[in-house]
Amino acid sequence: MMHTRRGFLRLTGLAASSLVAGCHSDRRGEAWSAAERTNVIFILADDLGYGDLGCYGQQAIQTPNLDRMAREGMIFTNHYAGSTVCAPSRCCLMTGLHSGHAFIRGNDRIPLRPSDVTVAELMKQAGYATGIIGKWGLGEPDTTGVPNRKGFDYWFGYLNQQHAHNYYPDYLWRNEEKVPLANKVEPVGAAGGVATTRVQYSHDLFAAEALKFLDRHRKQPFFLYLAFTIPHANNESKPDGMEVPSYGAYADRDWPNPQKGYAAMITRMDRDIGRLLDRLKALGLDGKTLVLFSSDNGPHREGGADPAFFRSSGGLRGDKRDLYEGGIRVPLIARWPGRIPAGSGSDHVCAFWDFLPTCCELAGVATPRKMDGLSYLPTLLGRSDEQQSHPYLYWEFHEQGKKQAVRMGNWKGVRLNVAKAPNGPIELYDLAADPAERENIADRNPEVVSRIASIMTSARTVSERWQ
Repeated sequence: MMHTRRGFLRLTGLAASSLVAGCHSDRRGEAWSAAERTNVIFILADDLGYGDLGCYGQQAIQTPNLDRMAREGMIFTNHYAGSTVCAPSRCCLMTGLHSGHAFIRGNDRIPLRPSDVTVAELMKQAGYATGIIGKWGLGEPDTTGVPNRKGFDYWFGYLNQQHAHNYYPDYLWRNEEKVPLANKVEPVGAAGGVATTRVQYSHDLFAAEALKFLDRHRKQPFFLYLAFTIPHANNESKPDGMEVPSYGAYADRDWPNPQKGYAAMITRMDRDIGRLLDRLKALGLDGKTLVLFSSDNGPHREGGADPAFFRSSGGLRGDKRDLYEGGIRVPLIARWPGRIPAGSGSDHVCAFWDFLPTCCELAGVATPRKMDGLSYLPTLLGRSDEQQSHPYLYWEFHEQGKKQAVRMGNWKGVRLNVAKAPNGPIELYDLAADPAERENIADRNPEVVSRIASIMTSARTVSERWQ
């Protein structure tokens, strides 16, 4: 369902069709002509909550450029991350598989295999230049999972997610070579560290690299995965983990320093997203580029951060490492001037594994078989009558005793302590009446619980590593 922003009024079929007239072939899945080939930029924040942006209700943190992006495009209110922590969520995004089928289902140093098909490989097959800037987390050096071996022509950033905790690292990767930086770092643990000399802030380097990527590829179709690390904490820096060069507009606020840092990081990222949007316009690429923004999971409690301080979960229950809504429901903003109706919104239920088939439909390449995702391109173009819907969404999380969750329509089932009790009790919530998941109504709806229990068994494949 599509809505206008003001009052979320539903668009009529006539209005929706007129907005996208001439934008796409009448036959879904038909490739765009070479002259119409659409660039794709997917911007991913790290541990940003559903309620951390002004366009999603945030009152204290300033996000004018993302709010502008929402006014000029579409916001989704029922969009979900692939998981509630980094690596498995990003694996779902890249491979089009949910966490019951994906190879990487937890935060571990496991590389993608040659057989794991990524969206970058498919976009490259369609003739796109492909690049990733920021945080990868799906393959260590010299493994089958490094970005250049998974479809990306260009790569700059952190391979290791613990290394990515440190915003002032002493090196980053460019393709398969280390790039030394001027920072000096005291190592902590296997890959973490805390800088003792802070010169180059990694986020600023990523923002600059993104602009250079646009300049280099302005005359050819491109796919850019811009995986910022903001607002993840430097866990190794403990209560001072919200590393940012300046508190900026929040320096004089009567807030704890970690909260000043959290807000300043998000506003800094917002500033640089504004620079990227401006560069697209300056290069004449505005109407030829689909820009998507999301987050890999809910807000964190690390580095001194407190999700309650800014209501970062947007009134939803839980945060990072929860399979309640606050841990997995995340923003999705889509902007594509002239194609996506400005100021629109959608309550279409979708997830990270839908991104790959969306890109395939956009680029005119076949979606691989046995994908869990469904393209949401019809929703983006205002063609909700053509939009396929998921019978359910499924998640499993392999920490804290293992958890499972299913969304089926407006029903949400959550099972905890699965490692000890694989057939243990399932909590049930009606998200239409109770989006904050306050009232467990499992005892009143045994048939629904039974259906969700069946999905929790059938939706996953056995993994030797992820039991």
